[in-house]
Amino acid sequence: MIDYFKKLYAKSTTDFYKEVELNLKNKKKMFIITANPETFTYGINESAINKMLLDKEVTLIPDGIGIVKASHILNYKVKERITGVDLAEHLLKVCNENKYQLALLGAKEEVIEALKAKINKEYPNIKLVKVENGYVENKDKFFQELSHTNVDVCLVALGIPNQELLIYKHLNKFKKGIFVGVGGSFDVISGVKKRAPKIIQKLNLEWLYRLIKEPKRCKRFYQNNVKFIFKVKKLKKETRFK
Repeated sequence: MIDYFKKLYAKSTTDFYKEVELNLKNKKKMFIITANPETFTYGINESAINKMLLDKEVTLIPDGIGIVKASHILNYKVKERITGVDLAEHLLKVCNENKYQLALLGAKEEVIEALKAKINKEYPNIKLVKVENGYVENKDKFFQELSHTNVDVCLVALGIPNQELLIYKHLNKFKKGIFVGVGGSFDVISGVKKRAPKIIQKLNLEWLYRLIKEPKRCKRFYQNNVKFIFKVKKLKKETRFK
């Protein structure tokens, strides 16, 4: 697990956005994984995900505050969270400003339709080259067809780890483009779900806001966040005596 933290992007959100924009401008390929404790937990337990996380072509950014806290425990100076939803919204702005081509895969049909409507209204310069909801049967076909386009940005909202594994499976079909798994971001950006108030975001308490709104998440939060921090503290003790 320590290798995940070594790979984690440690600079500011602003710095990262500049790198992404430069890669877009220079037509370079970039696969971004928005990492939270659940991501790293999957990596520990599943070899295919571990291989993906350690791949040099994969960029890991600290989406969850649990990852930032864990980094600090292990003395890796990660500056701040870089959330998937903020990154997705920033990419929409960049795509609009530069008339880039965008592809969307994921979420329910009503969510993806609401998102399409918002993009057409607020980001009229974006060319939507391919859009599918997350329940389309053949998701491989989506990427096969997308590989014949000139797509600049592809956002996939299928949840961890399905979205990442799907992107990774088809990544070699593309010579350029920014590919990101964005979880539940489509629900928020489309307006179907409300994001936590700004003050909650600044206090890094979005996790608490979501738990209050969706109590059924509590078990998952305990399994993937609380236990994760215990593992990290144990890891620190082990590495201290090596």
